[in-house]
Order: sequence, then C-alpha cells, then structure tokens
Amino acid sequence: MTKDRYLNMCEQLNQKPDPEKMPPGIEDFPDFVIEAMNTYNGLGDNVVPDLGFMGKDYTTLPHYLEIYGISNVEDKELFLEILNYLESRAIKLSQEQMKKERDKLKRKSSGR
Repeated sequence: MTKDRYLNMCEQLNQKPDPEKMPPGIEDFPDFVIEAMNTYNGLGDNVVPDLGFMGKDYTTLPHYLEIYGISNVEDKELFLEILNYLESRAIKLSQEQMKKERDKLKRKSSGR
C-alpha cells in the first residue's frame, strides 16, 4: 500500500489517518535513497523469456555515481546496498509471478 492509497482509503472510510500506520511516501526518504531508487529505475532490465527478470544491467552505474557525486567508499557501499535490496525484491516478485503463470498453465492443461 502506498501513502496515497492509504490516505484515499481513510478519506473513503471517513477515518482520520494514523501516522503510525501510514506507509512512507517517496518524499519521506532522504535524497540519497531517492537518488538510489531513481538510479535503479534508470538501469536496464535483464529479462529471460522463460525465467523472467534476472536483474539489472549495471553497465551505466558509474555514470549515475558520477552524476550524483557519490565518490567515497562508504556512500558507494550504501548506494549499492540499496540497489541490491531493490533488485532482490524485484527478482523475487518476478519469480513469484512466473510460478503463478506456470501453475495456471498446468491447471489449464490438466483440465482443472
């Protein structure tokens, strides 16, 4: 659930939003995290037809690091940690989606 969806749901239910239950919006993250998310979204996807999303193409990563002025080792490590986190979630979601599609095809072919 996104912050906007949560606020919309509260409005529809005539409830006051609870800050403790409200998911963060993009504006709630530090600039560094937003830059990492923008970089992740800007990197190309490696997709294999029968396997799904296999990760990002990091060929252009040095350019993003230069654009955002990330040069010290600690910042690079944190930046890469954020990218790896986003990538692992995307790969997992792709695998789950591919499994659902395979299961759906199996059920369809077995006549269920």
